[in-house]
Amino acid sequence: MVRRVAVVGAGSSGLACIKVCLDEGLDPVCFESSDDIGGLWKFKVSPEPGRSSIYRSLVANTSKEMMCFSDYPMPDDYPNFMHNSQLLEYLRLYAEHFDLLRHIHFQTTVRAVEERPDFSVSGQWDVVAVNKNNEEEKHIFDAVMVCSGHYTQPAIPLSDFQGHETFSGRLLHSWEYKDADSFRGKRVVIVGIGNSGGDVAVEMSRSAEKTFLSIREGVWVISRMAHNGLPLDMALISRFNSLLLRLLPKTFINWAAERALNQKYDHRLYGLKPRYRLLDRKPLINDDLPGRILQGALVMKPNIRGFKDSGVVFEDGTVEESVDAVIFCTGYKGAFPFLPSALPEGPHGELTLYKRVFPPSLQRPTLAVMGLFQAKGPILPIVEMQVRWAVKVFSGLTHLPSKQKMLKVIETDKRLNMHSYPNPRQAVLQVDYIQYLDFMAKEIGVKPNLLRLLPTDPVLWAKIFFGPCTPYQYRLRGPGQWSGARQAILTQWERVAKPFKTRVVPEPEACRPALCFPWLMACAGTMVVAVLLSNKIFPLVQHVIQMLDGSNRFLQDLWFTD
Repeated sequence: MVRRVAVVGAGSSGLACIKVCLDEGLDPVCFESSDDIGGLWKFKVSPEPGRSSIYRSLVANTSKEMMCFSDYPMPDDYPNFMHNSQLLEYLRLYAEHFDLLRHIHFQTTVRAVEERPDFSVSGQWDVVAVNKNNEEEKHIFDAVMVCSGHYTQPAIPLSDFQGHETFSGRLLHSWEYKDADSFRGKRVVIVGIGNSGGDVAVEMSRSAEKTFLSIREGVWVISRMAHNGLPLDMALISRFNSLLLRLLPKTFINWAAERALNQKYDHRLYGLKPRYRLLDRKPLINDDLPGRILQGALVMKPNIRGFKDSGVVFEDGTVEESVDAVIFCTGYKGAFPFLPSALPEGPHGELTLYKRVFPPSLQRPTLAVMGLFQAKGPILPIVEMQVRWAVKVFSGLTHLPSKQKMLKVIETDKRLNMHSYPNPRQAVLQVDYIQYLDFMAKEIGVKPNLLRLLPTDPVLWAKIFFGPCTPYQYRLRGPGQWSGARQAILTQWERVAKPFKTRVVPEPEACRPALCFPWLMACAGTMVVAVLLSNKIFPLVQHVIQMLDGSNRFLQDLWFTD
């Protein structure tokens, strides 16, 4: 029987592990190598080897209502997109509210996690850690949850570029970057167009003499703001939109969405247009990058070919001379050196995990890896659901399929993702946000049952189906049910509006008859046209209903949980 659980890391994932373990009556022991909680979201002026590192200005790309823990909404006065310091404060509030800090051993680094000799029977692990006094500690645990993150070992592809050994400028990774102060008046090249690359390029363009953004291929750029200035993720990530994406032709959706983006700024004109379609990969979320290009403060360049003294040579043959620094925003190596060497890796070094959580090679499923995935949506709710699922598996309340079936699922998922992500290391990491959450929620019995809600609570049903897929949906029923979940869903837009209400805005004057008359005439005309066209519209509606009725099996998969 699983009782004692080791948690490696006290970032957002580690805190979720401690809390869920306590909810399930388990005894969690968390090992954190630093002196504080927060992990990735703990800003430090100087980067520390083996730990995550962020830049001073980092702001979350997902909104507070979408990325919070499912039973602990963020304070209503928090901005919708938070600075890293505010997100760290939220994690502190969460840890204090659920009394999690007493389960954390700070300044204690896990050196090794190994199967015990009787692992095939007990499923237990030997965990070797080193405390702040450099003393080695050995522990026995019934299960292990890995929450150390995969943004700790920067990947710098210097071997791909000739002449880097003699380049006179500075070469560094975004892991080392903190702010643009030291680059004031310099000529800087940023390499890479992920979220870090976009942020660093924008910030650098406000301080450097000249900033160049070198990219291998383009990217679709979208703002944090949707219509009416509301958070983008709350407008897009919904069950209704997920249904539309599966029913409507993907080509049509790509065409319509790309057309809308290009009407705001032409991606081809701005040097941003990629070869792939919008839905194929994650877009770049950045509010300012197109504007910096428009102002000439940021210059788009192709991929780097090599270096030449103080110059950088690009693949189109152009050369930028007197470059002072090149910052590589080229990702990280997902390495876990303390894990058993026997855990299988894919042909490209990726860790083989069933549904991005469980190594299928283990005889007993008592080790889980948290957060090793990529999704078009907030990370924290997925990690929390991973934890809830993993703990149920540890306790034997939920069972994994056979090793052969798990390996088949892993291969199938990778093959499907290869259509959008040719790089196998990237392909294995991708998960579909709502479908992945629903899979784990169904496994543990917490997926919202929309068909039951429709007749019993139609207001809540509408909020869940048409509104944003906020984490509270997975606390309405089943294990871990939270009595405040329904109210949290009904009031989520109030918390979105609260931080805006810092100035009283006068209500608009009542509409005068002379001004209202044209609008009334327009409405009346619209109604007349609708009646005249009803003979054409009604058959179309019937056709849509028939189409949905023919998709009955799909709708059952989407809505039924039992």
